[in-house]
Amino acid sequence: MNSKLKIGIVEDELLIAEKIKMLLMDMGYHVCSVANNYSLAIEMIEKEAPDLVILDIQLAGEKDGIHVAEYIRAHSQNPFIFLTANSDWATVDRAKQVRPAAYIVKPFTKEDLYTSIEIALANFSLYKEQTTGKQDRNFIFIKEGYTFKKLLYTDIRFVESDGNYVNIHTDSNKKIMVRSKLDDLVKRLNSDELIRVHRSYIVNVQHVQGITPTEIEIGSSQIPIGKPYKEELFKLLGIE
Repeated sequence: MNSKLKIGIVEDELLIAEKIKMLLMDMGYHVCSVANNYSLAIEMIEKEAPDLVILDIQLAGEKDGIHVAEYIRAHSQNPFIFLTANSDWATVDRAKQVRPAAYIVKPFTKEDLYTSIEIALANFSLYKEQTTGKQDRNFIFIKEGYTFKKLLYTDIRFVESDGNYVNIHTDSNKKIMVRSKLDDLVKRLNSDELIRVHRSYIVNVQHVQGITPTEIEIGSSQIPIGKPYKEELFKLLGIE
């Protein structure tokens, strides 16, 4: 089953924090606990492991949002976005040193938030695909509507090409339509168990329930086996 991406909020103004929270929920994200100072922010990050954090720079206490960003940089590669009223040269110069995914100046709109999150997550997804080995990842980011959602490889039964789209059939019997060519998706699926078996199909070998020389059975679906893919598939399944 695909799960909503988790977003953390670090903001010391209650009304603004609530506005951000409502906008994120409206976009379909799961919102972690709201923190208003450095200590609570670190506690939220450690306990709830957000996929992305929205940070105000001005916080209650001695340490500010840039200190939180430094902690994130030191302990993970997950993206963060500054959302702040501070736009002076000195603050921006400090902020640049921690390489935020985006920098939004208050007041902000839903569109500002949406576009910044989308670009941040898209760039992060690309970064993970380029730098993370197959054994280190067990999920892919899939865009549904306004949000990127995490889909576990184990929950993918098979993928079917449909022109400029692919249909991802999941373990919960849900079909997710994604705008992508099958060739492009193959490059993103860093899993030894997701294998191409036909020019129009990818299957998860863990979900294969039966097989003939020409077809694979997964649930009630019969998936054709293309001749160029048969030898590798049978070898992977231990069939001689």
